[in-house]
Amino acid sequence: MRQVIIYPGEDGFWIAECPSLPGCISQGKTKEDALTNIREAIEGYVEALKEDNLPVPEEHFGAFVVAV
Repeated sequence: MRQVIIYPGEDGFWIAECPSLPGCISQGKTKEDALTNIREAIEGYVEALKEDNLPVPEEHFGAFVVAV
């Protein structure tokens, strides 16, 4: 299980990133597309780490919403 952050990009696409996997980012035309794409990106990222015998970062997350 991984935390994913989704937000609108400047080009109208939705951006999705996984903070616990540096550089693991994707996008999609809709939120659903972005989620599908980041799921695939996470799977590929973790698979590549394992193939290279590198440690897979653990997920440690907490989410807070701050109103300003």
